[in-house]
Amino acid sequence: MKYEDFLTQGSFSHEEVLALAHGSLFEDGPPEFKMSLPLPPMLMVDRIVEISSRRARGRIVAERDVRVDDWFFQCHFLGDPVQPGCLGVDGVWQLLGFYCAWRGALGSGRALGCGEIEFAGQIRPFNSVVRYEIDIVRYQTLASSGSAVVLGDATVYVDDEPIYEIKRAKVGMFRDIDYPDYPLRSRNSRGGKMGE
Repeated sequence: MKYEDFLTQGSFSHEEVLALAHGSLFEDGPPEFKMSLPLPPMLMVDRIVEISSRRARGRIVAERDVRVDDWFFQCHFLGDPVQPGCLGVDGVWQLLGFYCAWRGALGSGRALGCGEIEFAGQIRPFNSVVRYEIDIVRYQTLASSGSAVVLGDATVYVDDEPIYEIKRAKVGMFRDIDYPDYPLRSRNSRGGKMGE
């Protein structure tokens, strides 16, 4: 796929989502494109069914198939397997980072927080599909740096039942924070508070 096609495509298959996580979705991206998704098993998205924008707003609908042998069911909890709710929140953050990259933001994505989270249900080993529906409340590029910030309100469903409400999830894309030479010690090998 060409980078220009990535910026205009309205949905992404499982193979395309995995290719982005592996850094092989396109060969002609700008050198400052550092966005990546986590690799499995931390990747909480299988496919993006819909992605769209209208000025500073937009929408993402994505899905993940539940697998009876998912890693978290093996340890959370013995005799009472349930997907940790924080992984649903992480799935929303992953998708917001994807949205920034799809809008043309350059750099690496980082979760910046959430306003409110409410859990009203659970995901068990014999559920079928988790669906994320995210309304982009605000997307803004920071002209001086090429960075971007996105805010979204999300509902997470399992088998068409709403189980999580996540308000004002926030992700930013920032330049020059990636650590490509891991595990060597280098400029970005230590974390801490990011610059203003």
